[in-house]
Amino acid sequence: MRRDPRAKLALALGFGLLVMVTRETAGLLGAWVVLGGLVVALGCGREYLRWLAVLLPMAVFFGGLTAFSLGLRDGLSAGLGLVVLTSVFYAFFAVTDPEDLANALVRMGAPFAAAFVLSAALQFVPIIRRKARNVIDAQRSRGIPLEPGWRALRRYPAFLVPLLLQAFQLAEELAEAMETRGFGRPGRTFLHDYRLKPADWAMTGLGLLLAAAALWRAWP
Repeated sequence: MRRDPRAKLALALGFGLLVMVTRETAGLLGAWVVLGGLVVALGCGREYLRWLAVLLPMAVFFGGLTAFSLGLRDGLSAGLGLVVLTSVFYAFFAVTDPEDLANALVRMGAPFAAAFVLSAALQFVPIIRRKARNVIDAQRSRGIPLEPGWRALRRYPAFLVPLLLQAFQLAEELAEAMETRGFGRPGRTFLHDYRLKPADWAMTGLGLLLAAAALWRAWP
């Protein structure tokens, strides 16, 4: 968790590329076991299980569609690959603060506006999720059921309209805060000094090796 965000990003991208070109079910299962152990070691096991409960139906649908088109083996690899690939970046964001990642990218030469948009988008996800839960609880207390299903589809405006209004309000508050803090002005300084240490270089090298292995496997 204390490693440089750029080193963790390089490792995640390399691992993700290798997962994308892997078709063997045993290899994907092994990678999933490694990632699951990492998530549990980080203390995010319960959150990961809740996240899997949402992801697995999508993976089953994607794998079933692929199996219908290409066969059972390819369908199983496609569904499992989707789970493992998204788990890679779940683990990455579990150990990486979005603001640190954006600042490190800016220090490396990335445009500040682009890095800020990335950081803000990543930080908005849990905020919108909490507000969505609050809206659902508030509407249920008023006697408006919002359980998933076709019958509740006509009641979804009671959920979407308040959520959109709160999202726009958050965006307006963020814009005002950015303006008062001089967003985009030159001479920006950083709280932390982002420098790659030997362990970070080793992690970056491992990520590049995984990316090279992925390209070698994908080469016809």
